[in-house]
Amino acid sequence: MSNVALGSASVTVGAACAIAGVIVVLLGILGYRPRWFADTKLLVGLMTLASVASVVIMERALITRDFTVQFVADNGSSQTPALFNIATLWAALEGSVLLWVLVLCGYVVAVVVKFRNDGDDPMMQWVMLTLFVVCAFFFLLMVGPSAPFTSFDPPAGYDGPGPNPLLQNHILMAFHPPILYLGYVGFTVPFAFAIAALVTGRVGEGWLVATRRWTVLAWGYLTFGIVLGAWWSYETLGWGGYWAWDPVENASFLPWLTGTAFIHSVMVQERRGMLRVWNLSLVVSTFALTILGTFITRSGVLQSVHAFVESQIGPWFLTFFALIVIVSLGLIAWRGDELRAPGRIDSPVSREGAFLANNVVFAGFAFVVLLGTIFPLIVEAIDGRTISVGNPYFDQMTMPIGFTLLFLMAVAPILPWRKASGEVLSDRLIWPAWLGVGSMVFAAAVGARGWAPMLAFGLGGFAGGAALRQVVLATRRQGWRGLVGRTNGGMIVHLGVVLIAVAFAASNAYVRQGEFTLEPGDSAVISGHTLTYEGSRIVEYPNRVERKADIRVDGGQVYAPAISTYPFAGQTIGTPSVRSTLQDDIALSVLSFPEDADDAVVLRATVQPLILWLWIGGIVMAVGTALAVVPGRRRNPIAPTSALIPEPDSVEAPS
Repeated sequence: MSNVALGSASVTVGAACAIAGVIVVLLGILGYRPRWFADTKLLVGLMTLASVASVVIMERALITRDFTVQFVADNGSSQTPALFNIATLWAALEGSVLLWVLVLCGYVVAVVVKFRNDGDDPMMQWVMLTLFVVCAFFFLLMVGPSAPFTSFDPPAGYDGPGPNPLLQNHILMAFHPPILYLGYVGFTVPFAFAIAALVTGRVGEGWLVATRRWTVLAWGYLTFGIVLGAWWSYETLGWGGYWAWDPVENASFLPWLTGTAFIHSVMVQERRGMLRVWNLSLVVSTFALTILGTFITRSGVLQSVHAFVESQIGPWFLTFFALIVIVSLGLIAWRGDELRAPGRIDSPVSREGAFLANNVVFAGFAFVVLLGTIFPLIVEAIDGRTISVGNPYFDQMTMPIGFTLLFLMAVAPILPWRKASGEVLSDRLIWPAWLGVGSMVFAAAVGARGWAPMLAFGLGGFAGGAALRQVVLATRRQGWRGLVGRTNGGMIVHLGVVLIAVAFAASNAYVRQGEFTLEPGDSAVISGHTLTYEGSRIVEYPNRVERKADIRVDGGQVYAPAISTYPFAGQTIGTPSVRSTLQDDIALSVLSFPEDADDAVVLRATVQPLILWLWIGGIVMAVGTALAVVPGRRRNPIAPTSALIPEPDSVEAPS
């Protein structure tokens, strides 16, 4: 059979299993099928096998250059290197949905395995029903408007254009989208438990305990995926930046903001039984924003360097998004009386008070980003005008929010629960505060100027000092276990955030950029660095031809930014080259090779301090997330509300 027939069959089987799963679980809920969970496990297995088969068949078609598959004809090429040929699966719309479904089925399998002994629990029925509904939606997309296996009749000698050149000139293309999807799709699990808790009325703390590590892992994947995306942008686009408040960048950042707020506020509910409505709203918002972000990315409604072409998939996602919001809000309103918190905040100067403030600020941050992202859509829908919201809006609106979050990140972890005395505050804040002052003094000594970056250095030192204090105290009490668990691992994550915040402030405040026209042997000086042009050369690759400019930096190593021509795609793009050190980065980009000058080059050089610490900070955050999911020392939490939920592993050091 052809790849088109096999792939279409596998997608159809997967859709049938997802729909059958919805029916079987509903029959179980109504009491007509007592052994519903056994049937569910079989259907999940078949659905997952169908998803795996679909991906394998598409990869086989890409690797063998089977141009009878429309997706391969549109995006594949015999000239595409092997690694990027495999990654072409998620380089375009239909293949990205295939990957999404594969990841989603993997999470569903993990849920079934984790809770395999809880088939009699009514809460699991609603969890599985929600998961099957989400699976059915995405499988039906592949049966309908986003069908990956449609046929094409290639003419003799046909060769496809290959993926967009920007998607085949950096190795991070192979890792950034799958890791981002692991984060995006991972929030489906806590969403399913939240819906189940609302339907069954078990809205206490049990469902939070059941989904704690699922949420942290999804958040960690999303975090690392965003950092890898910024790194990829920095090294691929050649504009000297890494974050442009692009609509698709914002689409991944929005669920990260609400997910971060949830991870913090859930500790208040577990400890004090408070913020129940707020936490449910955050879980729903996070999942809904992943669907909205998918709509923005894949519908083509907003112009973006990351977005896919315009498609018919947009109305499907908008309808699903509206359904999620309406059903979730309806359930929250229905359970309003049961969601009233038994506890209250005794004092604003307490850990729960700081976490609440943290959540309000994160919610404000998300609103600012969401408004700036969808405002062009609103204007276009009202009067047909096409506008864009640029960096000045985002920079001016988010800067004070960022400073506030840094301050709260320093204060919240060291505050005790319920109420803090002045003596406790002075004892716990003194060393972090001095470290913050020291950071500002050191920054000024090495030449830092300007109130905004200096404040960022000071608050970064303050927050970093608070996190280090917690880690040191925890390791003194618990040894190596002071590095693991939610709170202790969270402090490692905070250290990574501090590194990113300080590097972000420094690289944006002290960036230097210049353009130079150089003949071979000429030199240019920028921000204390000497760039010497040694001539150009042409290098041929299987999928492109590059004209490289050899630039010697500070008399040392030669770097080779280039202009690359992809003949099959009919495109020419710049390929930058970056010299990175712990102190600063020099990003080199060729703007042109003037035809009226013998081997001259027009070069753009961008010098930014501390860029490397952005990526180091991202790695530290990933390590901290991994440590946070390792079980820490137990304490006595609020009792779970369901037999489904095991006694939790708490990782919180005592105040």
